[in-house]
Amino acid sequence: MATVAIVGAGDIGGASAHALAAHDLAGHILLIDAAVNAAAGKALDIQQAGAISGAHARLEATDDESRAIGCAAFVIADRFAAGSPEWQGEEGLALIRRLAGSSPDSPIVFAGTRQTGLIEASSREARVPARRLIGSAIEALASAVAAIVAMEAACSPTEVAVAVLGTAPASFVVPWSDASIGGYALERVISQVQLRRIEARVARLWPPGPYALGAAAARVVEAMLQDSRKSYNVETLLVGEFGVRDRVGVVPALLARDGVAHTRVPTLNTRERVQLDIALGA
Repeated sequence: MATVAIVGAGDIGGASAHALAAHDLAGHILLIDAAVNAAAGKALDIQQAGAISGAHARLEATDDESRAIGCAAFVIADRFAAGSPEWQGEEGLALIRRLAGSSPDSPIVFAGTRQTGLIEASSREARVPARRLIGSAIEALASAVAAIVAMEAACSPTEVAVAVLGTAPASFVVPWSDASIGGYALERVISQVQLRRIEARVARLWPPGPYALGAAAARVVEAMLQDSRKSYNVETLLVGEFGVRDRVGVVPALLARDGVAHTRVPTLNTRERVQLDIALGA
């Protein structure tokens, strides 16, 4: 089975490892952090929990990035240190250069909420192909939005299909005109009063916590490993979507083993299009 390398054993990295191990799609999970003893402790704890949950993934900890050469995917998380700092800035870019050079075909999933600049720099300065650069934090936000809609509609979150567009963390747009509940247009199922109530709650959902971010990163990795036919809300480099090029934006996408296979541009009404243009600076 596939090997997934998680770079950073902080709160998000640990949550990502736990979520991946629980779903048993990655046979080998490598937790990479300079604080190797702390990473080893987390890996051992998750491994032992597998005996209870029935998960069989093998977890290892290391401070040697070369152990990840040839892995199926990288997850760029947060370091084990006070405040669990996310990989970003010059240190983050240097990390991406090393990983992209050693594994030129592996997609790179950015699990944090403050890594948009790192995604852009990875494309512009490290010359990593856009399809390999995927921000997963937005999937956590979209899942929370679906849960709130489900509460209002008295249904299961699995029946709710909703997209998130825009830019992180500045501005998000939820195209309600494109959303659905159980196959029916959302605006036919819930009232405008309910929709305004949902919008007010959505505005307070960002940023998600580390467990939600870890679960979202695991979901995106699993979608790639399975060549999923379902679209996921991710950050990626836009190549003409919404009239924007060479900037990171949020868009639903189909994922494959080499990263983003195809983006889906939702149908927007006039109000949503104006909101999105403002969000993207288009």
